[in-house]
Amino acid sequence: MLKIFTTQLTGFFQRIQEKENSQIEDAARLLAQAAIGEGAIYVKGWGILEGIYAQVEKGESFPACKPLPSVDNVTAADRVLLFTPFSTDLDAIDTAQQLAEKGIPTVGVSAAVNGEKSLQQFVDIHVDSKLTKPIIPTEHNERIGFPVLMTSLYVYYCLFLTVKEILEEYEE
Repeated sequence: MLKIFTTQLTGFFQRIQEKENSQIEDAARLLAQAAIGEGAIYVKGWGILEGIYAQVEKGESFPACKPLPSVDNVTAADRVLLFTPFSTDLDAIDTAQQLAEKGIPTVGVSAAVNGEKSLQQFVDIHVDSKLTKPIIPTEHNERIGFPVLMTSLYVYYCLFLTVKEILEEYEE
């Protein structure tokens, strides 16, 4: 089962890297604008993806990175990075819609799924984290293993590394 898990997870990372590369580049440029200017990069996750902020707070992080306390605190100089398991998460959509109404540049990361409303409608750039269901088949025709935090952290690191690269080029 571990081999299947590793193979499947590696496949998701590769699909994200191949199919979302231009969105990751664009999102990193958008986030870097706050780091270069006077703004902050606010991060918010919903559900299991609240764990993203533990990485931001205690691990490697963007410059001037903070948790998103409220949409009211965000200014035009800031950028926002939203993480939710699925693009149809109504709380994430509501937050993204409020940010869009204020004209705040926002990046959304979620698995794109069909729905009446979608996160993609309200963010400037959306990165599809691809994972929509558990990845390991069992003997009983069930599926287990839904590593949505891992795929989202992979996207986070893609963004983090690309922003770091942009900032290093800017400083030269």
